[in-house]
Amino acid sequence: MNKNTGIIITLAAGIFWGFSGTCGQYIFDNFHIDATYLTSIRLLCGGVILCAIGFFREREKMTNIWKSRSSALLMIFFSLVGIMFCQLSYMKAISYTNSGTATILQYLGPALIMIVSCFLSRRLPSLREAIAVVLAILGIFFIATHGNLENMVINPLGLSWGLWSAVALAVYTMLPRPLIEKFGSIVVMGYGMLIGGIVLCLSCRIWNAPFDADAHFLLAFAAIVIFGTVLPFTIYMVGVKLCGPVKASMLASIEPVSATVFMVLWLGESFQLMDFVGFSLIFVTVFLLSKKDGEPAIEEAVK
Repeated sequence: MNKNTGIIITLAAGIFWGFSGTCGQYIFDNFHIDATYLTSIRLLCGGVILCAIGFFREREKMTNIWKSRSSALLMIFFSLVGIMFCQLSYMKAISYTNSGTATILQYLGPALIMIVSCFLSRRLPSLREAIAVVLAILGIFFIATHGNLENMVINPLGLSWGLWSAVALAVYTMLPRPLIEKFGSIVVMGYGMLIGGIVLCLSCRIWNAPFDADAHFLLAFAAIVIFGTVLPFTIYMVGVKLCGPVKASMLASIEPVSATVFMVLWLGESFQLMDFVGFSLIFVTVFLLSKKDGEPAIEEAVK
């Protein structure tokens, strides 16, 4: 496979992620299932599938990760604070707003990563980084108020969960790097989803979930698991190898665009001009933070 193939499959991964978010919104709009229930089932199913792939391809690494106390503790911590909370907050944001808005709010994560990186490096942000943070704040302002300080147009809970999902995305991106370097992404993501799914299923008592699943629900849920977890994650990792992490992360940023397009065309949702202004500002933030003076500023470990 060549670089052009990497570009195509990385774009496909971003589109699939956007589509899966819209499938989540479809379920929330039509079946009124709580986001906690949906997230727990999604993580459990995705974890089982990825762990099965991991044992088939990298059986030794699947067992070695638990032989080190430090690796095991980090794996458990990442499963709960990284994966579980990231997916839960994202789905909560969708349930209170919509897939397009929730996805773009989550993409504030790179700005948070930059701030943390500056703090850990004990340096001030560069001009480009400072501009990116200002644009991110303006983006939130336009999405939340449409430019009117006296008018909150977004559900406050949706905004809150969206911002928490950005924090969780930053943790989700930065925390597992030592594990991924040593054991590989499929091992870490598989166990992360499995552990997060089991804990969330037990904590929310999934067996008491009050919903009736028909064929439409099952199709939408299958799309979330396949197109939101297994397929895009696998091809995204290939894209990273072919294109490099910086270019791959930029290409995958088509996710909020695809989520918005699917939401408008499929679910008939509409946005106002100020929404698109806010979306654009946050999207530019991701672009500005993707490189710093010709070098990667933020390298995504996993999506």
